[in-house]
Amino acid sequence: MRRAFAFLTILGGSADPTPTTFAWFPLVGAVLGLVVGALWWLTARHGAPLLAGAVALLADLALTGLLHVDGLADAGDGLLAPMTRERRLAVMADPAIGAFGAVSVVAVLLVRLAAFSSARPAPFIVAALWCASRTSMVAISQIMPYAREGGIVSAFLSRRHRVVLGASIAVGLAGSVALAARCGLHGVLSVFGALLGAALVAALAARRLGGYTGDVLGASGVVGETLGLVLWALR
Repeated sequence: MRRAFAFLTILGGSADPTPTTFAWFPLVGAVLGLVVGALWWLTARHGAPLLAGAVALLADLALTGLLHVDGLADAGDGLLAPMTRERRLAVMADPAIGAFGAVSVVAVLLVRLAAFSSARPAPFIVAALWCASRTSMVAISQIMPYAREGGIVSAFLSRRHRVVLGASIAVGLAGSVALAARCGLHGVLSVFGALLGAALVAALAARRLGGYTGDVLGASGVVGETLGLVLWALR
């Protein structure tokens, strides 16, 4: 579990990932979402909605160390611009951010801020969405082929742990729905929206890369969370 916290957040210290690290992703997502949601709720009690939304947004960026937003930027450059598959992978490996990546990040952050600022603060919803987004990352890694030779995700991959990872996906999905159900049917629908958002990113990657990369996982999680937040805000 510490390795998962170390990989997904600024917490947990330094630790190299192993194939079983993936199994803890849903739990780390739920804990992270609960912290972000609690800060959102506490700030909303004593401040303006826009301020509360900004605190939630910045807290998430800080706690994740911009890991998933960086993936969104690289995926935006690699998946949206017209180019060959080989060029897409090369662009996504380049640390520089292009126009497609920059616009993707700005657009998603603006939507997340708007959703946080206009929705009713609910820590359990954020925990559910963040759990669902990390669960979708594990699911994508088990359903789709890895598009690179080597790369950071290769440390997670092992056929011997499919049963453990399958159980992690099942528990993550059940946990996400259970957390969201505390806020009613609307909360559950928001979770399914988050899963849909992640699936759409994965489908685009399958079409244009023939598989997924670490950047695709990060982008799928961020897009999924954002769509879930939007649905929660539409009350």
